[in-house]
Amino acid sequence: MQQILIVIHLIIVIALVGVILLQRSDSGALGGLGGGGGGGLSGLMSGRSQANLLTRTTAILAALFFATSLLLAILAGNAGGGKSIIDQAKPAAGAATTPAEPAPAAGGVLDQLKQLEQKPAAPAQ
Repeated sequence: MQQILIVIHLIIVIALVGVILLQRSDSGALGGLGGGGGGGLSGLMSGRSQANLLTRTTAILAALFFATSLLLAILAGNAGGGKSIIDQAKPAAGAATTPAEPAPAAGGVLDQLKQLEQKPAAPAQ
């Protein structure tokens, strides 16, 4: 089910990108990057009906995109199993629950200080 929904989602994404790229830019801030402004399609449809069709198509594809995104998120959440890693990691029966102490490092400054603290001080004469 999830694979079919992913394929449908990808088809919607490709169609949405295509429809957005077909739309004419109304912004003059882009410096006329649109060239003729979609003049190649002007013989097929009038400018106003083309804009309405592309706007409606974009809105429908966007709604389908959000719907498939939500469905994929819901399916991914349900497929996980619902347990965290901490819940899954249980100690074996009879195993010690306290962590083992690390082995002391030989020759460290802290080890030398601990040895000095443990030695009884020589009585002063």
